[in-house]
Amino acid sequence: MRILILSQYYPPETGAPQNRLSGLARELKALGHDVVVLCAMPNYPAMEIHKDYKGKWFLKDQFEGIDVFRSWIYVSKNRSIISRLLNYFSFTFSSVFASAKIPGKFDVLMCESPPLFLGISGWWISKRKNAKFVFNVSDLWPESAEKLGVITNKFFLNLATKLEEWLYRSSYLVTGQTQGIVKDIHSRFPNKTVHWLPNGVDKSIFNTKFNPGKRKEMGFADDDFLLLYAGIIGIAQGLDVILDAAKLIPASSKVKFLLLGDGPEKERLIARVKTENIQRVHFLDLVTRPEVPSIVSSVDAAVIPLKKMDLFLGAIPSKIFENLALEKPLLLAVDGEARELFISQGKCGLFTEPENAEALAEAAVYMEQHPDECKAMGTNGKAYAQKYFMRENIARNWIDAMEAEMQKRK
Repeated sequence: MRILILSQYYPPETGAPQNRLSGLARELKALGHDVVVLCAMPNYPAMEIHKDYKGKWFLKDQFEGIDVFRSWIYVSKNRSIISRLLNYFSFTFSSVFASAKIPGKFDVLMCESPPLFLGISGWWISKRKNAKFVFNVSDLWPESAEKLGVITNKFFLNLATKLEEWLYRSSYLVTGQTQGIVKDIHSRFPNKTVHWLPNGVDKSIFNTKFNPGKRKEMGFADDDFLLLYAGIIGIAQGLDVILDAAKLIPASSKVKFLLLGDGPEKERLIARVKTENIQRVHFLDLVTRPEVPSIVSSVDAAVIPLKKMDLFLGAIPSKIFENLALEKPLLLAVDGEARELFISQGKCGLFTEPENAEALAEAAVYMEQHPDECKAMGTNGKAYAQKYFMRENIARNWIDAMEAEMQKRK
């Protein structure tokens, strides 16, 4: 099949959708499919167009052997709702014009949401390219935007809800990143085929070599117990819990929390660490995507929090999978689907109540004091990821779902 992936986010940007979609594209290509990507000029999460792309309206390049067409997007460090909407709508419109420069027809167009509005472009481009429109939902929008307080205007929320429902009805196939998303959409649209398209991990990650000198290079001792958070430093993650937990760790402990990433909350959290003189929290310098596995492999465990909200009961943070592949036990402060999959079923780590700093501190110290149990959880995690979350199998299952839907509609 010839497949066009439409997404506002794509490497060389870093982030969950970027890694997930580029991984899917690689695996689809490896399976023999012709894959093309249409995305925005790289700018996320710093909200600044990358140096090599500044001043350009449209260009074609390649990433990991895949043709990538990029078009203009409005970016601003201003986090107001107006700036956010300009950011979303600018690419919504520019992508339509840019699609005219992509030659040929396609069998399938997969559109990534959020942003929800990009679905309008996806539907239009799919008609132009004679492609089956697949709407891939990685976050239930506008529900999540409303519950996070990002959007409060009732008129706008109602309008967005109508758009969401129209896009589901207009899709040839809907895919959801989590089982919670799939169940939610299917409950509202029982006649629509909704396929679970989870995040996963590349098989190459399993072969990452441990660098014994990495700890020293980062400034930590061999007997430090390092808990790493690597990802977007944003509102949804509720990372204040890590700072609060660090202040509760006993003086005798060698537990240290490392934060690697960027995002709108980073400056505020750094200021908290300095103002409150929090000794056990360290912000690592940003690194390129290929360097992240070497950092993950050098720590003792991963800490993965989200805010305590019903919205996140169906969330699966993407950072889980790489940690599993590298045999890192999870300190998971995410309830719901993630807890069921990776703690109850996979036995990959410990669960603590979201936004409960005391519980997080206690669990961190428990991990430090039980190294053999930690090692066993890491071993379980690697086996669980290999069995259920290999991107190669995820891509193959998606193709099978597409072919099954085509057969059903004959």
